[in-house]
This record gives sequence, structure tokens and C-alpha cells, in this order.
Amino acid sequence: MDPLRISDPERIRALAHPVRLALLDVLRDVGEATATECAERVGESVASCSFHLRMLEKYGYIERAEQRGREKPWRVRHAGAAMDARPDPEVPGSLHAVQELAALTVAREAERVTRFLSAADTEPEEWLQAITISTGGFWATAEELRSLSEQVQHLLDRFAGRSDDPSKRPEGARHARLFAAVNPDPLPSEER
Repeated sequence: MDPLRISDPERIRALAHPVRLALLDVLRDVGEATATECAERVGESVASCSFHLRMLEKYGYIERAEQRGREKPWRVRHAGAAMDARPDPEVPGSLHAVQELAALTVAREAERVTRFLSAADTEPEEWLQAITISTGGFWATAEELRSLSEQVQHLLDRFAGRSDDPSKRPEGARHARLFAAVNPDPLPSEER
């Protein structure tokens, strides 16, 4: 599924909150969850989760799922779609909103990787041999960089549907994450 493109600063800022990003992770991982179930998974109060879930609903990221008895679960509106927040030069404030969201996302993902690495001595060897943390430098045009970014966005396509349908998960599968950044080095001050 193609990424859900977002350029509206207000919608982007609605995501730029650690609890909201954590709630989206939970809903993507489990499919549907109530505020109480979300609170248990993210370590926040039910009241806090309810507030943030309503904010995510207000900005169109999540919606109510079918009621289960007295329970009122939530689900992601665009299941399987990655969210691609991009600045729009025609929309004032969109660049700043994307900067805020990107900085928060990088910090969260770096913390997640660090948490995994700090517990690496408890991981089975097969899983340790399956990870990579790598960086590389290269020269590219803006067009080549855009093409590479699109390729990275589609790396996970072959795993589509496994979150929603557990029967599609091979035996022994674990939930995994991809964190990638494709960007040029900042211009030297004399070239700006």
C-alpha cells in the first residue's frame, strides 16, 4: 500500500507527541484495542490514552472499530499504510511541523534500537545474526535520492498483511522494525 502522504501542519503536529506515536504503534501491532488495552501496553493512564486516541481520531489517523460488547476499540484508519509527512512549500508551517515529527521519530527509534542492544545478551544467537546497523555515504542527485527513498519505503511490501492476519506469519516470526533515513548531508554554510 502506498504511504499516506500528509502535508497539513496541524495534522502533522497532531502526530508529534510520544504517546500518540506509541498508540499508533500499538494499534498497528494488534489491529484493534480499547483505551484500557492501550494504556496497559504504553504505560499511560486510561484517561491519558483516551484523550490522545480522540486527538488521533480528530485528525483522521484512527477510527472506532466495531464494538465488542461494552468495549469500544479503536483501529488505524489506513491499515498497512506508512505515514509519509512531507513539507509543502505552499503550506506555511508544514516544514516546521515535519521537522518536529521527524526529530521525535528519530529519537523514539534510536531509543528502541538502544533498548534492544542493551538486552542483546538475552537474545538467541540466530536473532543477533539477523540484525544490522549500518551507515553509508554516497554521491547522488536529488532525483536519485528520491528514487532511493521510494525504494526504501517499499522494502516492507513483502510482509504486508501479517499484522492484520496472524495466519500469514511464518512459524517463529517475531515483530520487527525497520528504521531508515535517506537524506543528503547538510550544505556547508558558504553554499546556502
